[in-house]
Amino acid sequence: MNGTVTVLDRGSVRIHSYMSPADTFHTTTQLIETPARIIAIDAQLLPAYAEEAVAYAKGLGKPIDRLIVTHAHPDHYNGAARFGVPVHALPAVTEQIIARGDSHLPTGQDIPLSEFTPNVAVVPGTEVIDGVPFVFEAVSGGEAADELLVKLPEQGVLIAQDLVYNDVHLYLGNNDITGWQQAVDALAAESGYDTVLAGHGAPTGPEVYADVRRYLDDARELLGDDGEAYKKAIVDRYPSHVGPFIIDIANRSLCPAAG
Repeated sequence: MNGTVTVLDRGSVRIHSYMSPADTFHTTTQLIETPARIIAIDAQLLPAYAEEAVAYAKGLGKPIDRLIVTHAHPDHYNGAARFGVPVHALPAVTEQIIARGDSHLPTGQDIPLSEFTPNVAVVPGTEVIDGVPFVFEAVSGGEAADELLVKLPEQGVLIAQDLVYNDVHLYLGNNDITGWQQAVDALAAESGYDTVLAGHGAPTGPEVYADVRRYLDDARELLGDDGEAYKKAIVDRYPSHVGPFIIDIANRSLCPAAG
């Protein structure tokens, strides 16, 4: 396996956090194992890494019930077809995925829209699956225009995905640092959650909110019209973070004239 898996045991629920290698900036697929099934959250940039997550899930001996896509960024949905199950997303996220169209990988591989278009709408609120309450909340603004936040209140687990990165450079292409800071502040105000699952990086705790807030503050200070200068400055400030390539991707949106 090229990726790594971190297992969190919460009694009747076990969480298997599959993290891709650094070449795809430690993108995570969360496999929530309930008593009778597996709920998968997010589907990787490269189909090969999605296949690793699926193979691991199948080794648990329970069926994958559904795949939930939290937001409309290809590193979280490109591999959806590999799961072979219904794809759930907020209606706004589905609209944004359709608007983006086919996905074009850096490897030259094209993935048609039909392979990852969500086909089941997520309705915000609480859904009880195998006796386990899943709380679905829609969040607007920040790393993406719209994102799905998933809470497991009885297990004390908050599945933040790309509202939080853990030791990975942030993608700022949505150009909404203020919205992201507000979203992080709202997460930090939550009580009863001692585990936070990040969309990039290993599982962590509430201390990650201060880390993301600090990075966003630094990005606001350093970001200007020169994308390369920003990249050098932020990498120098966070030398241990992985995924500097994600800054290049964001710069295409932030500094189009330079591209």
